[in-house]
Amino acid sequence: MNTSIKNILQNNDFSKDDIIELLYTNQSEAKLLYQKAKEVKSCQVGDKVFLRGLIEFSNLCVKDCFYCGIRKSNKNVERYFLSDDEIIQAAKFAFDENYGSIVLQSGELKSKEFITRIDGLIQRIRKLTGENFGITLSCGEQNESTYSRWFESGANRYLLRIETSNKELYKQIHPNNSLHSFQKRIKSLRVLKNIGYQVGTGVMVGLPGQTLSHIADDILFMKALDIDMCGIGPYIEHKETPLFEQRSTLMPLNARFELTLKVLAIIRIMMKDINIAASTALQSIDKLGREKAIQVAANVFMPNITPQSYRKNYNLYDNKPCIAESPVECQSCTVARINLANGKVAFGEAGDAKHYLHRMNRRNEILI
Repeated sequence: MNTSIKNILQNNDFSKDDIIELLYTNQSEAKLLYQKAKEVKSCQVGDKVFLRGLIEFSNLCVKDCFYCGIRKSNKNVERYFLSDDEIIQAAKFAFDENYGSIVLQSGELKSKEFITRIDGLIQRIRKLTGENFGITLSCGEQNESTYSRWFESGANRYLLRIETSNKELYKQIHPNNSLHSFQKRIKSLRVLKNIGYQVGTGVMVGLPGQTLSHIADDILFMKALDIDMCGIGPYIEHKETPLFEQRSTLMPLNARFELTLKVLAIIRIMMKDINIAASTALQSIDKLGREKAIQVAANVFMPNITPQSYRKNYNLYDNKPCIAESPVECQSCTVARINLANGKVAFGEAGDAKHYLHRMNRRNEILI
């Protein structure tokens, strides 16, 4: 056993070199990392697992990211946009079934019609669910006035994944134009924080050209940004994307899975009281992937409540699970999975990140 791993894990914060060494750990050493993460999780956020009903309401997107199955240039996907009533019905299902929150997720659109429509939906959902229900948006980069408008209408969380914090790697997985600006992505995250959202971001693990040094920088970036929520998943290729041509350069899927678990564990230790989601992509590689994430670090589970007939067309990556189940089937599966992971389903709880509550208290103290 590498004694340096034990020494590193005696600390509650890690340097870049520490993180890289932890990412390099073999199977037996990784168990020490996972055990430390479990202890931190138990102490800081407990065994509750918060439910976020996921509504993938549209796969229309103006972006052309090289890794994404719903990229604008993919002509082999059937595009859709749920009707307002379908979205409201899905939100009502979550509320009636005692979920504490929902996530409204879509491809990225920027039209005035889209912005106004989302604004109206937020207001309707807030009126339906009351003030204690969590509404998370994941609708990409918008301008500050749009973010503020949606926040004032009742959205209180926003997820905007950076995918990689390395500027050069970012350019390699996106078209080189103003619509895919690294700087704008970073600025958007800072704007969201300033407005008052609970802010989440995340990266893909195992991208072509990605190194452990990149991943260590990603973790340090998220800590420096002082995020409230985190979604980390393994990179899984999609056959209708440019990056699919580089599939022969990738590490095996099981290696991507193990590396992702290590990243989650390190994040839990370093960012003790944030909310961490058990990503669906983990389940694409390992049937018990989300359960393993909950056991190690995650405290958020996102059952898919998108109407079943649309799910096959929101494939960001190949072999996405849970596309054939109904919302009711996903619900029963969710409860079983959380119980299997020795978690406690937090029915009826919005599940605000403790980190956010602490951050806002500090902010209010400064203002006073």
